[in-house]
Amino acid sequence: MITNPTRQRTLRGHKPTRPSPRAANTAEHHAALAWRLTARDKWITRMLWEHRVLTSHQITTLAFPSFRSGRQRLRELYLWGVLDRFQPFVTVGTAPMHYVLAPAGAAVLAAEDGLDVKDLGYRHDRTLGIAHSLRLAHTVGVNDWFTALIDHARHTHGHTELTAWWSETRCARHFGDLVKPDGYGRWRTRDHHIEWFLEYDFGTEPLPKLAIKLTGYAALAQATCITTPLLIWLPTARREATARQLLHKTWQDLDHPHQLPIATATAELLDPTTPHPSPADPVWLPLDTTHQSGRLALHELLDAWPHVPSPTTTPAEPTHDSTPRPTPPSPMPPEPRRR
Repeated sequence: MITNPTRQRTLRGHKPTRPSPRAANTAEHHAALAWRLTARDKWITRMLWEHRVLTSHQITTLAFPSFRSGRQRLRELYLWGVLDRFQPFVTVGTAPMHYVLAPAGAAVLAAEDGLDVKDLGYRHDRTLGIAHSLRLAHTVGVNDWFTALIDHARHTHGHTELTAWWSETRCARHFGDLVKPDGYGRWRTRDHHIEWFLEYDFGTEPLPKLAIKLTGYAALAQATCITTPLLIWLPTARREATARQLLHKTWQDLDHPHQLPIATATAELLDPTTPHPSPADPVWLPLDTTHQSGRLALHELLDAWPHVPSPTTTPAEPTHDSTPRPTPPSPMPPEPRRR
C-alpha cells in the first residue's frame, strides 16, 4: 500500500559474488585441456552428452569419493569451459547446481570420436535450454533413479554392476516408432543379468495413458522377438495400487501378455535408514503374481519370469541412421589412477 511502503532493506538480495574468469573457447585452450582432463573428466562429459543434465549431487555420487572433492573439480571444469551450469528456482531451500555440456567439453568429446562438433549436433543454446524445459524435473528424476543404482553397485565391491544405461533420447532413436521409454538398463548381480525398459511416472501423467503404452511395448516385443521386461516406477503406494488395476486389465487384453513381463515399485518402499537405498532393493512386485507373492529385489525378478532369457548383447545402432554418434558411455565411472 502507498501508506505502508516496503522497507528498503527487505528488498536487498544476496551479496553478489565476484565473477570468476572462464577460459576462452579457442583451439589453443582445447590443446591445453589435453594435459588437464583426466579419464574421469572425459567420462563426465560423455555422460552429460548422453543424459543431458546431471546435478552436482548426482555427479559426485557417481564419480567422486566426497562431495567436497567433486565440487572442487566441477568448479575447475566449469572455469575451463568444459561444463556449464545453472541453478533452478525452488520455493523452499536451494536447488543443487545443474551441469550440462559446454562448448569446450563438446569439442573434446567430438575429437575423441573423430567427429566435428557440427557433426555431433551440439548447440550451446539448445543444451542450456533444458534449464527452462518443462521436463527438467522428470529428466533429473530418471537420472537420479539410475544414479542410485550406480551408487549401490559402487559399494558392493564388484558383486553388482549397472552394465548399460541408455537415455530417453537414445531409446527414442532406437524404438521411437513404437515406444519411447524413459530409459533402458542392464543390471548384473554375480552371474545373474537382467535388462529392462523404464517408465518413470512422475505423478502428473494420467494413469490410463500409462496403461495404453503397454500396447506399444507388446508390439516391440513381437517385432523384435525379444522379451524385455518393463519396470514402472511410481511416486506413492496409493498411485501404484490404482495403476496396477489399470495395467493388469490392459496387460490381460494383449495378444501375447507373456511376452511383456511387467513389475511395479514405488519410491515410498525405499528404506531411508539403509546406507544406499536404490531400485535394486526388494521393492518390485510383478504384475502377474500367480506363482509368487511378496516384493522382490531387482535381480530376483528373473525368478518370477523363468521364460525370460538372460540378455546377451545390447541393441545395435539403427541401420537407417547414418548420422555419426558418440559411443554410449559405460555407466560405471573409470577407476582413479593410482600414483
